[in-house]
Amino acid sequence: MASNPSSSRSTPIGRVVDSARAPGWSLGISARDRIMATRDSGQIGCPWVVLCVGSMRSMQVSLYRPGDDVTVEGESIGELTGNPREMGRQLRDILNNFTEAGLEQP
Repeated sequence: MASNPSSSRSTPIGRVVDSARAPGWSLGISARDRIMATRDSGQIGCPWVVLCVGSMRSMQVSLYRPGDDVTVEGESIGELTGNPREMGRQLRDILNNFTEAGLEQP
């Protein structure tokens, strides 16, 4: 995952990431313009992963539990739609809901 925070606002996907920042989650943009959010699960090398894939019109959001292979299809947990700022808010809500529900614990 590679992301340059100082230049992320210059692209629509960067604006989604900037709007989605949530406490406890690390966000970045992969080489294929996928958004990946990770959160410590307490297991070394096995984080919770939320991956957003698609176009800037719509992105599918998938959850990967600690130890899941992120190269295969994950558990679908939602869809982001709208402008980049709205999509970021939707993603932030998804991430915060996991945190509030305690789903970050195995």
